[in-house]
Amino acid sequence: MPEQPHHDKHGAHRQLVARLRRQADDVRRFTAGLDEALLAKRVITDKWSLKELVCHLWRVEQVFEGRINAVLAQDNPPIARYDPEGDAEFDKLVAKAGAESLAGFLADREKLAARLDGFSPADWHRPGRSEFPHYDVHFQVEYMAHHEAHHVCQMLQRRVPLGKLPH
Repeated sequence: MPEQPHHDKHGAHRQLVARLRRQADDVRRFTAGLDEALLAKRVITDKWSLKELVCHLWRVEQVFEGRINAVLAQDNPPIARYDPEGDAEFDKLVAKAGAESLAGFLADREKLAARLDGFSPADWHRPGRSEFPHYDVHFQVEYMAHHEAHHVCQMLQRRVPLGKLPH
């Protein structure tokens, strides 16, 4: 019987970091060439604009990075749910110019990715107490990537009515 290939768990971590970087590249591309009015335009009634989506992704990243900090600094800390409704910090981000919010998100994303690149396998598996069983840094980053992918798809949908997609 052939030997089963060894699963590189740390390779899975590197793939998650690469995914976060690719998704940031998509955010950059979907917002490229748009002025403040177009970034802030709600092309679908009662749905977030591109700018609001960028700000949401940035805010969620801030929340998740705070969770990572807690998990690395404490033994099995409680992880509070995030409710974006009525989040004053989100409102502060939306009040900024779209270009400023985009630049902030992209800069913070690269800082987070570089930080994650330096994590040991043990860092990736530091636990926290959450509504989800088996909660650790790996789960949290994977959850963030999937959550973000949903919103990146929304960004594509919001971008299409504003003109040809940049390559």
